Amino acid sequence: MLTTILECVDLDAELRFFRSLPEFEVHLVSPADDPQTVVLHVAGQAAVELRRSVADVPVSLAVSSPASGSGDLVSPGGSVVTLIPTGGEQDQPLGEAMSVPANDASLVVVEPADGEFGIGRAGMEYRDLLPGRWGGRFIASHIRIEDGGEVDDWVHFHRIRFQMIYVAAGWVDVVYEGQGEPFRMVAGDCVLQPPEIRHRVLRSSPGLEVIEIGCPAEHDTLADHALELPNQRLDPERDFSGQRFVRHVAAEASRGPWVDQTWVARDTGIGDATSGLAGVVVVSAGPRPSEEPSRLTHSGEFVLVVALSGDAHLDVGGQLTAFAAGTSVALPAGVRWSWSSRSDDHAALVVSMPSNAVETA
Repeated sequence: MLTTILECVDLDAELRFFRSLPEFEVHLVSPADDPQTVVLHVAGQAAVELRRSVADVPVSLAVSSPASGSGDLVSPGGSVVTLIPTGGEQDQPLGEAMSVPANDASLVVVEPADGEFGIGRAGMEYRDLLPGRWGGRFIASHIRIEDGGEVDDWVHFHRIRFQMIYVAAGWVDVVYEGQGEPFRMVAGDCVLQPPEIRHRVLRSSPGLEVIEIGCPAEHDTLADHALELPNQRLDPERDFSGQRFVRHVAAEASRGPWVDQTWVARDTGIGDATSGLAGVVVVSAGPRPSEEPSRLTHSGEFVLVVALSGDAHLDVGGQLTAFAAGTSVALPAGVRWSWSSRSDDHAALVVSMPSNAVETA
C-alpha cells in the first residue's frame, strides 16, 4: 500500500481534519500516551502517515470518494485533499510485529506533583510514572479525563506483551471483544487487556483516573473499523497469545495473605490469566499491624508499587521515601524495601513481572 508522509506541527488538528472525512480511517497510533505518528487508511487505496514535526510540510492527495460531491479541502496545516467521486473498498493490513527492548532497570520515585499531563490518544491526558521507561521495556502511566462524558474513541487493539488498567478514581464504561455487553469499572476495579483484544472506551465520569502499565513502552495501537462492539461471539475463556481477559471487580473480591504477613492482598487474578507472566495485587493493612514489616526484594524483571490511599513511608535501600497517595516507586531487581510506617487506611497497588517476583529479603 502506497504511503504518503505528512509532517505537521499540530498533529491533533490534522487528525481531527482527516477523521472528519469518511474516506479516512485511523489505523495506527504510536505511542498512545503521546502520539507522534498516526497512520490513516484511505478508502482501501493508500495510507497517510501523520508525523509530528517542527514545521508543516503540506502534501496534495487525490482520493476516490463514494460521496456525490467533489472538490478540494484544505487541512489546518495546508495539505490539499481532492475528492474524486468514484467507489473504493477498504482493507485493514496489520502493523509490524512487536519489539521488546532489553531491560534497563533503575530506581524511580515519582510523586504526585512530578511531571505534567500531556494529551494522548482520544483526548485522554497522560502523566509518565516511569521516566526513562527502563530502556523502553516498560511504560507506566497515570491517565485522567477531567471533564467526563462520551470518549472520542474507536474499536482498537494493541500489539503488546502485557497491559493492565486499574481505576484509581471515578468510573469508566468500556466494551471488550467476546466479553458481552459494555460494563462499568469503578475505583478499585482492574482489567487485564491481553494482546490484540479489541476494545473501546465509551464514556467516563468527570475526574476519572486510571493507572495503566504495559510492556513494551512503545507499542502500536491499531484500529479495527470492521468490528462492532459488543460483538455476538461470547468467549470469556478465549486465549490471546497465552493470556485470558480478566475483569476484576473490587467489591466482589476476597483478601488473603501476602508475602509480607503484616499485609493482606486482594489478588486480581492476572497471575493465573497470564500463566505467571505478571501479577497484580492490592495490599492493605493485615491482622498483624504491630509486627515489624518484612523487608522485601525481587529477582524478576519489573516491580512497581503505587500508593492508592492513606499515608506511609517506604524504606528503600536504607533511605526513607514519603509514600502518599499517587506516589509510585519502580524497583529494580535486588533492591530491598519495606514499609517503615503507614496509616490504617493505606493501600498500594503492586505490579510485578513475573507474578511471584516479590519475596522476602
